[in-house]
Amino acid sequence: MSTLPLGMIIEGLVAVLLVITIGYCWTLNRRLQRLRADEEVLRATISELMTATEIAERAILGLKTTAAEADKTLGSRLGQAETMSTTLAGQIGEGEKIFARITQIAEAARSATAHREPALAADPYAVHAPAQPEMPVHHGHAAAYSPEDTYAAPSAGEAARPRASRASDIRSAAAEATARLEEFRRRKGAAA
Repeated sequence: MSTLPLGMIIEGLVAVLLVITIGYCWTLNRRLQRLRADEEVLRATISELMTATEIAERAILGLKTTAAEADKTLGSRLGQAETMSTTLAGQIGEGEKIFARITQIAEAARSATAHREPALAADPYAVHAPAQPEMPVHHGHAAAYSPEDTYAAPSAGEAARPRASRASDIRSAAAEATARLEEFRRRKGAAA
């Protein structure tokens, strides 16, 4: 057999190498196409990320504005609350002074009633003239003047008698004032 000429061997070798190169180029081309497709997806993802970042920045600016407005509103309301608290504290102090006076008046009415009852028990028909002219009893609201609200006028042969309802009215008013005072003090103590 004759040997193949050297040129044919080189050309065969070049042909084989060309086939391998074509196969490699075809594989490389497919990978590049996939990379380009991935690049488009990556660009779309980056675009969406930039849009989301811009929206987040706008939301952060809106939150900062809202927080500043809330801070201003809260500051003004705290100032109003402090003013109201000071005013209420002053009014509570004045109320305590008034309730102390009412308590003193109620105690004085109780002691006056207690001093009168032994004298009435000893002689219920004796004349006990008041030191001052009597004023009508109003029972917590504006009432018309009635002769029953004061002592009965003496008749020809009869001495004047104090009305029992008058003393019980004073006692009940004093008891009511004392009960209200105690309830106010309990509420104030609970609030404190």
